Amino acid sequence: MSNDYSLYFHIPFCKQRCAYCDFNTYAGREDTIPAYVDALRNEIKAAGVALSASQGKSAPRLGVGTIFFGGGTPSLLAPDQFRDIFQSIRAFFEVSPQAEISLEANPGTVSLAYLRELRALGFNRISYGAQSANPNELRMLERIHNYNDVVDAVRWSRRTGFDNLNLDLIYGLPEQTLISWQNTVKLIVGLRPEHISAYALTVEPGTPFGRWAAKGLLPSPDPDLAAEQYEWTMDYLTAQGYVQYEISNWALPGRECRHNLQYWRNLDYLGLGAGAHGYAGGYRYSNVLRIKTYLNRSADSRFADLPFPLSQATVHWHRNTPRDDMQETMMTGLRLTDEGISAEGFRQRFGVDLLEVFGKEILKLETVGLLKWEGEALRLTRRGRLLGNQVFMEFVGG
Repeated sequence: MSNDYSLYFHIPFCKQRCAYCDFNTYAGREDTIPAYVDALRNEIKAAGVALSASQGKSAPRLGVGTIFFGGGTPSLLAPDQFRDIFQSIRAFFEVSPQAEISLEANPGTVSLAYLRELRALGFNRISYGAQSANPNELRMLERIHNYNDVVDAVRWSRRTGFDNLNLDLIYGLPEQTLISWQNTVKLIVGLRPEHISAYALTVEPGTPFGRWAAKGLLPSPDPDLAAEQYEWTMDYLTAQGYVQYEISNWALPGRECRHNLQYWRNLDYLGLGAGAHGYAGGYRYSNVLRIKTYLNRSADSRFADLPFPLSQATVHWHRNTPRDDMQETMMTGLRLTDEGISAEGFRQRFGVDLLEVFGKEILKLETVGLLKWEGEALRLTRRGRLLGNQVFMEFVGG
């Protein structure tokens, strides 16, 4: 397991917000992208300077094993803007030659020429928000792409040298049938991406979906059908050679997302950009949400003395206790369906036995068939994968 940090950059720009989206994103603000890139570079510098001050100038630079640009639609940034960001990263951090460098992209926003430039910059993984292969479902979601755009994006990615692709999908949509979902998954598998993510729709208040549902204009998703879709997906993708290594993620062997593994193993990562969250140096923190406020704070010297990893963009932070870290490790680590929680790894990390801390909770979840021991690893059962949130909540509080 690497001791390197991970870097997450939040790019909150979109051509239009999708009807279901609850992320920190903004449409029609592309004119502020140049200033936003400058602010990101300021935040990178602030993190690097703070780290140097905390460790001493003679200390080696912080190693970085993964970099992830999420959003929003990071593919709205120009290659030159990514080049500037990478220049700042490498000025303050030691990026591993084997680093996984990922970009989230909307399939309708890329071209062969654009992908060729991204590959030349060092990107080696792309995650496309395909969501569905059904045109009616894509219209309902208010996506700006169609399935042909997904096919083109994958084809162009292969031509430009990308051999590590993820395709995101959403199930449990209003009026979506099992057959419709199966057709989408089969078409996506036919593109043979190295990684597939499948998430159940959550209708969030404040989104168009949430408002339509509140007015009775949108049928509520059927949880029983969503569970049937999920179970079919587990079986089908396994039969197609994919390994379910996390509740919502499948990969060809060896192609797990290393960046997301950093989160699920509860290891250090820096979150940079408006609305980004991070966990490093014992702090769990989050940045200001609004783009304008983020830009205004980026050059404000009043925030220069915050300890690493906090920056001028940080608005909330909490110094984790050992108990916090143990609880969070259980909640994230149990998402890893194959790896689970290692009793020996827990003991080495925290200096205490897993059952000594969480024996009561584990026994309760074993009794109801949601957790199981396999050797010295504690893992979700198949039923536990369906009821993951119920499992995780047992480890909160106390």
